[in-house]
Amino acid sequence: MAADKTGGRVLVVDDEAPLLKTFRYCLEDEGHAVATAASGEQAMALVRSRVFDVCFLDLNLGDTTALELLPAIRNAAPWLRVVIVTAHSSVDTAVQAMRAGAVDYLVKPCSPEQLRIAAATQLHARRLDLRLEELERQTGSGNDAAQLESRSPAMADLLDTARQVAASDANILVLGESGTGKGVIARAIHRWSPRHAAPFITINSPGLSGELFESELFGHRKGAFTGAVANSPGRVAQADGGTLFLDEIGEVPIGLQAKLLRFLQDKQFESLGDPVTRQADVRLVAATNRDLNGMVKAGTFREDLLYRLDVIRLHLPPLRDRIDDLPAFASGFLDEFIRIHRGRARGFSDEALAALSRHRWPGNIRELRNVIERASILCRGELIEPRDLALGEAGAAAPSAARPTGAMSLAALEREHILAVLGAAETLDVAAKQLGIDASTLYRKRRQYGI
Repeated sequence: MAADKTGGRVLVVDDEAPLLKTFRYCLEDEGHAVATAASGEQAMALVRSRVFDVCFLDLNLGDTTALELLPAIRNAAPWLRVVIVTAHSSVDTAVQAMRAGAVDYLVKPCSPEQLRIAAATQLHARRLDLRLEELERQTGSGNDAAQLESRSPAMADLLDTARQVAASDANILVLGESGTGKGVIARAIHRWSPRHAAPFITINSPGLSGELFESELFGHRKGAFTGAVANSPGRVAQADGGTLFLDEIGEVPIGLQAKLLRFLQDKQFESLGDPVTRQADVRLVAATNRDLNGMVKAGTFREDLLYRLDVIRLHLPPLRDRIDDLPAFASGFLDEFIRIHRGRARGFSDEALAALSRHRWPGNIRELRNVIERASILCRGELIEPRDLALGEAGAAAPSAARPTGAMSLAALEREHILAVLGAAETLDVAAKQLGIDASTLYRKRRQYGI
């Protein structure tokens, strides 16, 4: 049974057939997708092959006990919220199970209302965990709200289209130059969709190749390759029921494109080192700044994969074509950095706004964000002036020789330099070459500094 987009994915494990049936009917009435297992062996097979949010686990099964089964469940699915179901006489043992990783317990016989409340409570906690993870991923991503409003007719039409197609499950391909806000649009589509209560999971393709990319996407079993010291579910499994955002889809290695195509066609995949075929109900939003049609002609991107991805196409205009939106973006970024850096700047002079409007913004909104962050730190008064923006005449942000670097750590200087290069570079490959490092090193640096 496919999960209702507002319900959860629940596993019930008990060796009493009548109880399994009662639990199933009660939880399905609440819109949850329910799977049942009558033994520990059946439970582990389900946990390894599917993604669940909540598990109701009987304390004493025919072939094992919850205390014996819990470590294996936590190893295979560390996010799974396990509720122990126990007889009154074994409450002390249930408490031991909670110490071993269970989150709550129910005492038999429990009423349908108690079961519904327990499921709703744990599903809410699971969604809060996912929301926290998403907020952590978005930290430093800029002012999303400002980017979802526009005075530009072309951008306004695109936003209207995005809202309309969000209600469907069609794959969406977001095109645009680097730094135009493709990730912001992807997150918005998820929020506007019926899947909004389920996970939004991002995978960044640059810097990932071969085995590493496949592991990140589809997961791996412990020992599948050197460095695989624990099981990993992969981003596809984490996104089950929700949206998977594949950023820079043009960077996906040609050898893995067939596996991605197969997943898009039948929603099935295998983790590295695991022969079990899994399923995941995922809506895909992909983005790139590359010319995928040109890559198809060059033989570096599969034509059938492009057809599968390109059901709905959204092409984001560059910032230089949205100059009317620039003051709102700049103000939003400044508010953000006032909170972060506690600077004295409270606004922009007319001359500063004019300078911002004249700039060509090759790095688009990402470059603007970097420029405003730098200006918010360097500003000497309450208004940011042109000298604080340090905009070069050639169209890219100029290095700031005036920065008091003596008070900054080496790591802070490196982060700022990487930000400046990324803001002006057209692609991540170009940025890596300008920095004198390879793409995988740049990827690690971005993760290290939260870029």
